[in-house]
Amino acid sequence: MARPGRYILLVCFCLFGAIACAQAPAVSSAAADAPAQSDTNTTSKIDTLSRYRLSTGDVISISVYGEDDMTRGKIRLTDAGTISYPVLGEIQVRGKTVGELEKFLTDGLRGRYLVNPRVAVTIDEYRPYFINGQVSNNGSFPYQPGLTVRKAVSVAGGFKERASLSKITIVRDGDATNTPVKADLNAQVHPGDIITVGESFF
Repeated sequence: MARPGRYILLVCFCLFGAIACAQAPAVSSAAADAPAQSDTNTTSKIDTLSRYRLSTGDVISISVYGEDDMTRGKIRLTDAGTISYPVLGEIQVRGKTVGELEKFLTDGLRGRYLVNPRVAVTIDEYRPYFINGQVSNNGSFPYQPGLTVRKAVSVAGGFKERASLSKITIVRDGDATNTPVKADLNAQVHPGDIITVGESFF
């Protein structure tokens, strides 16, 4: 037969455990299932780069598995947006995505030179972006994936004293009309874009 003191101690222990469980903060299913912000940003960057279209100034490398003589590194697109490649000659690359260029090269080499070519294209350097106006250093700067106006201004030495955050515009590369689009500090910058920071008169 259990002693009364031990029985009372056991009951108290169980009660304390129940209270602790009841007070523990619950984790909502939405919070548990929500993807990490960094994962979302990474996915967004990857998606943007997969749709990136090559143009003059970009530097690419081409690898063909098992075929060293067909591998070419650090090829800069000409002003006409072309590259010279063995067997296929002068190729118009401007306007193609990396995936489209890989398919073009694969189709061009298959049958004429290789049975089952495996081609990989990588971007070694993106064409620069440009920034002018009320920043410390006007000019062109190397592009890096994930670039925003805020980061671009920082690379250019920061804002001048008279800079206006409400007068920032971007002319997108490839826009035939060269129409300035109003932008904020979090706007994405793409290779070849022209950023202009206006002046405040107050």
